[in-house]
Amino acid sequence: MSKIIDISMPLSNQTPAWPGDTPFHYEVSWTKEESGSVNVGKVETSTHVGTHIDAPFHFDNDGKKVDELSLDRYISKAVVVDCLNKSKIQASDVIPFLHEGVTSVLFKTTYWKDRQEFPKSIPTMDRELPKILADKGILLIGVDLPSVDPINSKELDIHHELLEHDILILEGIVLDHVDTGLYELISLPLKLEGADGSPVRAVLKKE
Repeated sequence: MSKIIDISMPLSNQTPAWPGDTPFHYEVSWTKEESGSVNVGKVETSTHVGTHIDAPFHFDNDGKKVDELSLDRYISKAVVVDCLNKSKIQASDVIPFLHEGVTSVLFKTTYWKDRQEFPKSIPTMDRELPKILADKGILLIGVDLPSVDPINSKELDIHHELLEHDILILEGIVLDHVDTGLYELISLPLKLEGADGSPVRAVLKKE
């Protein structure tokens, strides 16, 4: 039987949002006592809180929106790569682990220690890496960070390099408890029409 490993951040009223963005908020807006039969909750959130995918429309007005993305990208053979203590992820950190059939790479930095606080700085990757990954057949990358670019970046160079090489983005995953190696990744976005991103429940399956 396959073991399922949850790599998603919990979403609660304490989950930190990108500074200035809409924070996550859940409340029971209609109680069982009020309705006579059920509790009904209400959610307010950014599409980029916690564990989420970026649609290209997030940073490119002509980019695809969430409901236009192919779901098969989000169910894939993935490799978790050890990038601990790296201020910048280089090709040499990744290439040796790209086994045949792998189409997703998940970067384990464990840099974001306290998930109740939004980090002020994060590791990023070499700008040449997206092309190298694309040449190796990679279609999606995931990071245990809130972004693939520096926190203060307005240019979002890595986002645009990944889009240029047709690589999708998964951010905010949790890999502290995950060993490096091969897995099946399942990280399906919600079917949000016209959306720039979506929270996901990301899991790994290990045989």
